[in-house]
Amino acid sequence: MGTADERRADGEGGPRPLLVLGKIVDILDAFTLHQPSLTLRELQQKTGLPQSTVQRLVTNLVAHGFLDRAGDGFRLGVRMAYWGAAAGKDLDVLSVVNPVLKDLRDATGETACFFRAEGHHRVCIAVAQTRHALRREMSVGKIAPITVGSPGRVLLAWSPGLAEEVLREDLPQLTESTVTDRDELRRLIKQTAAEGYAITVGERVDGASGLAAPVFDSAADLVGALVVSGPTMRMPYEKCLDWVDVLVEHAERITRALGGRHPG
Repeated sequence: MGTADERRADGEGGPRPLLVLGKIVDILDAFTLHQPSLTLRELQQKTGLPQSTVQRLVTNLVAHGFLDRAGDGFRLGVRMAYWGAAAGKDLDVLSVVNPVLKDLRDATGETACFFRAEGHHRVCIAVAQTRHALRREMSVGKIAPITVGSPGRVLLAWSPGLAEEVLREDLPQLTESTVTDRDELRRLIKQTAAEGYAITVGERVDGASGLAAPVFDSAADLVGALVVSGPTMRMPYEKCLDWVDVLVEHAERITRALGGRHPG
């Protein structure tokens, strides 16, 4: 019949996670791009685990190549990088993005799409169309100036070099609501970076709204902008605000699937 632990693992109530694995994950998650090297004391403070537990687990993680010594501290081991490279090999971004777009479309009822920067423009590389008869026309390959609309705002917020390039040029005006003042656009880009999303109404097309959030790769570099768009009559600014958490959750889902992390 097996032991009680074996019976639980075989399906009586489902498998239970090993407690020690949770502690190991807490230790590994403590390392970030901004803090790639941590001392035992810093690891204890960040994880909240007892000092003796941290010391014991770190010693074992070093012995197995999960962590490497770095002076007085520790950093993620080369073995982890090897596994990360294997996990990311041949990973098709669109195979990750497309299912999330459909889920986001179903959650909001509006068109969900994914944009990348191409020079000083933004291009749609994936889309899940709304089922509403009245819709904003969006298709793969759709191009627009990167200074216009919520996806462009997001792409510029996490691409400071590109932002400075476009802000040195004249800003195109597509509607009466298009932002053409450089100082105002610079302010809005900073606001987007601080808030983690962008909402625009009528900037590219009159009577249309957009809500966008960033997606990042394993180097914390920007991959693109996840967007919900639709007619303003169904997506007034207040409705866009209501959908911020839903959008950000789906954007983070793509980031995690790509092995990515937010630069912050």
